[in-house]
Amino acid sequence: MKTLLSLLLWCASTVLLNAQSAITGKITDEKGVPLQGVSITLKGTNKSTASDVNGFYSIQVPDEKATLVFSSVGFDVQEIKVKGKAVINVQLKASTNSLDEVVVVGYSTQKKMSVTGSVASALSGMVPGISVNNQGYSGTSQNEDFNREGYDNIKENEFQKVTDHPLSTFSIDVDAASYSNVRRLINEGRLPTPGAVRVEEMINYFSYNYPQPSNDKPFSITTESAQCPWNKDHQLVMIGLQGKKIDFDKLTPSNLVFLIDVSGSMQDENKLPLVKSSLNLLAEQLRPQDKIAIVVYAGNAGLVLPSTNDKYKIREAINALEAGGSTAGGAGIGLAYQTAQQNFMKNGNNRVVLCTDGDFNVGASSDDELENLIEQKRASGVYLTVLGFGTGNYQDAKMQKLADKGNGNHAYIDNINEAKKVLISEFGGTLFTIAKDVKLQVEFNPAKVKGYRLIGYENRMLAKEDFNNDKKDAGDMGSNHTVTALYEIIPANVANDEELATVDPLRYQSQKQKKQSASFSNELMFVKIRYKKPDEDSSKLMEVSVKDDSRVASNNMHFASAVAAFGMVLRNSEFKGGSNYKLVKSLATSSIESSSDAYKKEFLELVKKAEHLKATAKAEEEEF
Repeated sequence: MKTLLSLLLWCASTVLLNAQSAITGKITDEKGVPLQGVSITLKGTNKSTASDVNGFYSIQVPDEKATLVFSSVGFDVQEIKVKGKAVINVQLKASTNSLDEVVVVGYSTQKKMSVTGSVASALSGMVPGISVNNQGYSGTSQNEDFNREGYDNIKENEFQKVTDHPLSTFSIDVDAASYSNVRRLINEGRLPTPGAVRVEEMINYFSYNYPQPSNDKPFSITTESAQCPWNKDHQLVMIGLQGKKIDFDKLTPSNLVFLIDVSGSMQDENKLPLVKSSLNLLAEQLRPQDKIAIVVYAGNAGLVLPSTNDKYKIREAINALEAGGSTAGGAGIGLAYQTAQQNFMKNGNNRVVLCTDGDFNVGASSDDELENLIEQKRASGVYLTVLGFGTGNYQDAKMQKLADKGNGNHAYIDNINEAKKVLISEFGGTLFTIAKDVKLQVEFNPAKVKGYRLIGYENRMLAKEDFNNDKKDAGDMGSNHTVTALYEIIPANVANDEELATVDPLRYQSQKQKKQSASFSNELMFVKIRYKKPDEDSSKLMEVSVKDDSRVASNNMHFASAVAAFGMVLRNSEFKGGSNYKLVKSLATSSIESSSDAYKKEFLELVKKAEHLKATAKAEEEEF
């Protein structure tokens, strides 16, 4: 009996020795700062996890011979053998290689010079549940595709004469993709094409110190007028909206569907690998009541992960993705919306999160086809967030249109810090709508204003009749979002009005002005805002007048005007007046306090880089 018992104990101990063991640890950078979203992969397998917000991770390994691979965008990959250790802390070093020197092959990385033939042919083209064909992708590098980025031609808003056009109507825009994309281009050493510069998105990238709404309204309204910095004879009027901040634990449950482009064009390090790191950050935010499903598309589309709140399964599915094949975007969009509708939360946040470079080329791929598809799906109550990635073939114009049509928003993620801003710091604003179809209509007082120009919002302009039409789609606002609009105004007492186009007097209309009420005599303009609650179809109205009481500009207006001037300088706008890099730096410097966020301080450095690039380009032109 003792012999049998000893034998059983020996067998049990053998099993335990060979059982999987957990490895835990913390990942930091060279300064000891915890790194979130670092991928930890068991070498030679598909098994992986990611570090949490404090840099901690845990992963099961089969034995002490196992090797763990630690990788994150912007850092050197590290391989560490377990060798019996239960705790492995890792310090990642910032990568010295440029992003375009590395491509992703399966679950490892190789230098481009070591990859023979087509990059796409080196990929297995497999994701869980889907066979991805490589047809339609040539494997060209981002340098060869350098000029394939797609931008719309923007015709800037012109000055309007108040007597001819007393109303200005537009939809709000909370997108901020233009600024992060412009930042990426300048950091790469090139000035952006004018079509990449959407001034309102650059302004709205930043947060402003507007008050929270004090009533049951979804946002507050702040107005201000001051002398225009680039034209001393004009005034600048700012309209600021501040969305109500909802605490994270009070946000409604989320039904999210990650729609991920895994086509061959997504293989660069700043595309699919950055997508995976970004979505790992978002998945870490998951609460027990939230669920995530994953749909991918390349040559075809498929459901990788059914809706679940299991963080381990979500990370495992994300980290197993690899790139290869052509891009059937329409099929992916259709399947993603179908998945969202199947798991629809009646009182929750239902949203598709599309991650792509926008380079669709199979099936429904034209702008019209994709926009029509998104418009049809919009009625289902599922919102859309479009996250753009990559360089070389990034289709900015297409991505913006999809977001506009899908009751959604559009952000461009150029690095992991931007992913943290969009998906962690601004989680509520990016993914939770507090007001939809938000429209502004401004009526100008001809006794005070001769002419006006709305700065930016060119692709958000509406007919005056659209303001009261609840069937007309408009922009949506998220939790704690800020929206800022600037009008450059020509006062009625300014003699020179060369900026204003005129029309001949009308024959059959009375030219007499209505007698103005004395109570309106000190108003510059009257602002009306319509919005709908997320689950309602009838709009509500808010109104506020703007008095003619110009004063010293606040820090909010100084900084917003600095960003506007920067955008006009980059566009070489015909309306830039006295705007130049010196003025931009002066306005920004005067508004950036020691307590200002790092993004505003980064803006000042970006302006200096752009100024240097412009000076260098000018010197080279003069040399030749």
